[in-house]
Amino acid sequence: LGSDVCRGALMFAETRPLGPDGLDWLCVQAANLYGGGVDKLPMGERAQWIKDRFKTIQNAARDPLGELGGFWLDAEDPWQCLATCFEIHKALESGDPVNFQCRLPVHQDGSCNGLQHYAALGRDEAGGEQVNLMPNDRPGDVYTGIANVLKKIVAEDMVSHEDLDTRKLASLLSEHIDRKLVKQTVMTSVYGVTHVGARQQIQNRLKERNAVEDENLRYQVATYAASRTLDALSNLFVNARDVMAWLAECARIIAGRGKAVEWTTPMGLPVVQPYRAKGKKVIRTLVQSFVLQFDNDENKVQKNKQRSAFPPNYIHSVDSAHMMKTAVACQADGLTFAGVHDSFWTHAGDVPAMSKHIRETFIDLHSEPLLEQLFEELKQKYPEIAMELPPPPEAGSMDLQQVRESLYFFS
Repeated sequence: LGSDVCRGALMFAETRPLGPDGLDWLCVQAANLYGGGVDKLPMGERAQWIKDRFKTIQNAARDPLGELGGFWLDAEDPWQCLATCFEIHKALESGDPVNFQCRLPVHQDGSCNGLQHYAALGRDEAGGEQVNLMPNDRPGDVYTGIANVLKKIVAEDMVSHEDLDTRKLASLLSEHIDRKLVKQTVMTSVYGVTHVGARQQIQNRLKERNAVEDENLRYQVATYAASRTLDALSNLFVNARDVMAWLAECARIIAGRGKAVEWTTPMGLPVVQPYRAKGKKVIRTLVQSFVLQFDNDENKVQKNKQRSAFPPNYIHSVDSAHMMKTAVACQADGLTFAGVHDSFWTHAGDVPAMSKHIRETFIDLHSEPLLEQLFEELKQKYPEIAMELPPPPEAGSMDLQQVRESLYFFS
């Protein structure tokens, strides 16, 4: 379901009328899929941008490969955009869009969803604002936010860092800092990206744009940029980073005693991290010898993997609970629901109802003392180290109820 062409081919089995808001949501979806900055506009402006191009969109639907039908080819997700153009065209041609029977899924996507859950767990107000947990007139963009913080840090290093080599690296990096440079590192920070991984990501971005021609110097600039990007993340997501560090520390203590980390998800499902050393068996034949590797629950745990994997795995258990709660609420309300990770789908006319359920279930989920419950569970599962486990970090001041009023929380 990850590829654009596969998603563009998907339709719901049942049709639903667009209703009074459905055509607007089809327009918002077309704008989101077109991208190019249009997807960062306020919601009303996204819809209007598409409405101003209805004639162009209808040309694309009538003859996608014709001289006047190339609108969709410039989209970031062209096949899904074309599918939406078809549906908009059919709705307009029907003469009665309100009653037009539509089967195209309309998506509502989270804003860097892993960071949304971290911010909610830590009640991180500043971080929550960056990932649209707080209501705002315009959508927040966490990648731009991190890039702006990074620019300030690098600008200070250029003039005031005591190490002259660091000043030089900051100067070389400064002109290349933008949203795209930091996006992958910010996204994978939720999954416990290491400094080495962040350096490789940024080095690849610099290489793509032919920045810093000397390869060794580019490596040094990327190393510096990775360190400062992770600093920028810590500056912007203080409480969220505390939560991440606490989860990693608990896993370090547990794995240090040779135990695999276990916990129960908010939906009541037990989880055991399977990361253990591989068993090995040498097979000797007349021709050659070779080694077979196999999993065995009695092998020693991989301590570093247990530690680094627990924060992202725990967050996945939380975001999957949010999806499940939303699906159950939608089913109870008679809505069709589908989802892929942090992208929730329903019929265009039902987007307002699904959006309400997304927000209510998120508030309901995070109103539970999830970290305190996890702390108590870990102490019960591992009584021999209960006194070593640190308590959860102190929460910030974010008002979780504000998620209810945030238009861009999922959009």
